[in-house]
Amino acid sequence: MQLNLFAERCWSTGLKIVPDAIQRLYELYKSNMRTKKELKQEYEEMKFKMGVFQIRNMLNSKVFIGSSLDLKAIWHAQKLQLDMGMHQNNDLQKDWNLYGPENFIYEILEEIQGYDDKPIDYKKEIKALELLIIEEVKPFGIKGYNREPKNPVL
Repeated sequence: MQLNLFAERCWSTGLKIVPDAIQRLYELYKSNMRTKKELKQEYEEMKFKMGVFQIRNMLNSKVFIGSSLDLKAIWHAQKLQLDMGMHQNNDLQKDWNLYGPENFIYEILEEIQGYDDKPIDYKKEIKALELLIIEEVKPFGIKGYNREPKNPVL
């Protein structure tokens, strides 16, 4: 957007802004403009915590164990599903509805460090770590919400 169009838009809103202020606002506006390509590149360069998490019922100590490439985003997604009554795990959903969200806690069990210089399939690595932790903790039946694997890790 050109400076004169920017100024017209400012004045058309009824703002009484002096030309110097419009110039400064326009420079600030231009400095904050980024292309889609730049925004996409910034996103791709962001580092997310990845690993294995659990959602623990503090009243009966049952846990649901899962994994994600983005541990922050997965908690928001899991919580949203539970709050909306749409979680894929029916037992966890029932207890969430019965006991309320205040009786559950989200905990990170293991975190995997990402490396820029190594081509690693982090999704595969995280899933393997999740299966090992599930095998160790055995969060099934009265101990947890996970379903027993049909082909357990040997």
